[in-house]
Amino acid sequence: MERLAAHAERLVELALEEDLLLGDATSEATIDAAAEGEGRFLAKEDLFVAGVAVAGRVFELLGAECRFDVEDGARVPKGTIFGAASGRVRALLAAERTALNFLQRLSGVATATRRCVDALAAGGGRTRLLDTRKTTPGWRMLEKAAVRAGGGRNHRFSLGDGILVKDNHVAACGGVAEAVRRARERAGAMLKLEVEVVDLPGLDAAIGAGADIVLLDNMDDAAMAEAVRRAAGRVLLEASGNMTLERLPRVAATGVDFVSMGAITHSARAVDISFELE
Repeated sequence: MERLAAHAERLVELALEEDLLLGDATSEATIDAAAEGEGRFLAKEDLFVAGVAVAGRVFELLGAECRFDVEDGARVPKGTIFGAASGRVRALLAAERTALNFLQRLSGVATATRRCVDALAAGGGRTRLLDTRKTTPGWRMLEKAAVRAGGGRNHRFSLGDGILVKDNHVAACGGVAEAVRRARERAGAMLKLEVEVVDLPGLDAAIGAGADIVLLDNMDDAAMAEAVRRAAGRVLLEASGNMTLERLPRVAATGVDFVSMGAITHSARAVDISFELE
């Protein structure tokens, strides 16, 4: 299997420790220690897969072998067997739930992302989908990789790799212009500066203050279309708030550059994948 980043490796180790701290009472009582077998991964619904390296590593750490016939980002139709693991049966059963937790959750993120990407494309524009920092604590690297597997793009990974001036920053600084001035003065030249606004006067103020990107927060479709007209390419525009799958084609038709959605990570449903012994 693909070598995991150190952070992902730690997550796998912690997950196995959580599940096997006291051993596997059931398998140890019912399965011969020398028994060998093989199990297969079955997609029980249409999905886009993510997390195969992490799931495979779970089996490897318990001494089993694991292979997948697909890579992250692949479409897997319902009814497809797309991977297998083999080795001691006790090891396979001990790894099963932890591996599926990773695989189902991350494939759920990739699948939700792809649906939203396709909905934006249906709007006929060039709007791209972004994620947010609304991720499962500790899982951000994995979930953002799953977003990429689903065809989305990553926003900030952390508070330190971009400047996003939000309403509380503006309030603390006494206005958009002062918040942007302070950010420009103290931030490195390589950091993009984004400002969140809730109305068209706020957009004008952010552009006048020198923002690189303006986040249009909870604006309706008509206001977003007007924002695109006013910005006239001087800044990138990101739309966020109250986004649904059904609405995305209309939002794309306004001409905004990006749509950001926390739901593709914080509310993604784990997809249905089973692991069955032969």
